[in-house]
Parts: sequence; C-alpha cells; structure tokens
Amino acid sequence: MSDTTQRTATIAVLVENEAGVLARVIGLFSGRGYNIESLTVASVDEERRLSRITVVTTGTDMIIEQIKAQLDRLVPVHTVSDLSLEGPHLTRELALIKVVGRGDTRMEALRLGDAFRARVVDASHESLTFEMTGAAEKIDAFVALMRPLGLAEVSRTGAVAIARGPRSLAA
Repeated sequence: MSDTTQRTATIAVLVENEAGVLARVIGLFSGRGYNIESLTVASVDEERRLSRITVVTTGTDMIIEQIKAQLDRLVPVHTVSDLSLEGPHLTRELALIKVVGRGDTRMEALRLGDAFRARVVDASHESLTFEMTGAAEKIDAFVALMRPLGLAEVSRTGAVAIARGPRSLAA
C-alpha cells in the first residue's frame, strides 16, 4: 500500500469504564482532524470495570498507526487492536428501518424484507419497521431498495466487531 492509499480500519479498544474516557477518545480524533465513521461503546466486564469501544475510521496506513499509538497512550486504555489487520474478524451492525406505504408498495417492502432476513418489529396500517443485523453493505443495500418504497427513517447502531477463532482483546 502506498503512503496515500486510504483504508478502512476497525479498531477495538478496551478501556476502564469511568466518566470521561469516551470524551477523551473522541477528543483525540477531533483534535487531529481524524474522521470517525462509526463508534460503539458498551461495558463488557462489570467486575473489572472495563468497556469496549469499537471505532471504524479511514486513513492512510501512517494515519491509522498514529491513531492506534495515540489511543494506546491514553491512561485509561488497556488494549488497542486493529481488527482489520490482525486476521479474520466479524463485523455486524443493527439497524431499524421504517417504511411508510400501503398496498403493493407495502407488499414489495415485506418481500424484500424477507429476502434480506429483516424482521418486522412494528407494523401499522401505514408503516412497517424492520430490524436488520449484518454487514454495513447489506444494510446499505436494503436501505437503498426501501427508498423508492417510502423509506421514512433509519436508525443504526454502528459497527461492533470481534476476532474470529481463539484470539481475544485481553487486558
């Protein structure tokens, strides 16, 4: 890869679950002009008070390495892992997609929802709300197909990711 080739990186960060940690991580990105495409955070170990932050960002290899090094220097950070480089991993997103329509439009939305394995989680006479999990590209494709059928609203969680096999993000 050349010095100017952009790549997408999925970075998993294990941090202490304390006030202000997320703000410090976000501040690191914003202060240096790095873009965050997706950000998720949740407590993963109550006993050890650890949270896991998953950040999807883009940049050159040099920028991604800088991001990882700067994250690793933050005091409450235990582990930084670039899942996109360290071997096979799973990345998933959850989305809620609301489509407004009646008649044939509604039937087409249901047919496409079935094809994409989207679950109807709310229905009224005029709208359907689908729940879908999967890769971002799958959700993007479904949303694009729903646009002409009356797409009204989309809510997405952002990416969560985990290494395949026995590898883990350990503190």
